[in-house]
Amino acid sequence: MAKKVVATLKTGDGKGYAKVIKMVKSSKTGAYTFKEQIVSTDDVKGALK
Repeated sequence: MAKKVVATLKTGDGKGYAKVIKMVKSSKTGAYTFKEQIVSTDDVKGALK
């Protein structure tokens, strides 16, 4: 699936987007999970906060 997302981001329509992967710690178990989002390049810093 990752190859499809990367290929979609490289097309002419997707040049203004980036895939953001954030690591979040669970309060219940203490384990880390990963949250993935596709946001515009202007909103990358806001998505990481």
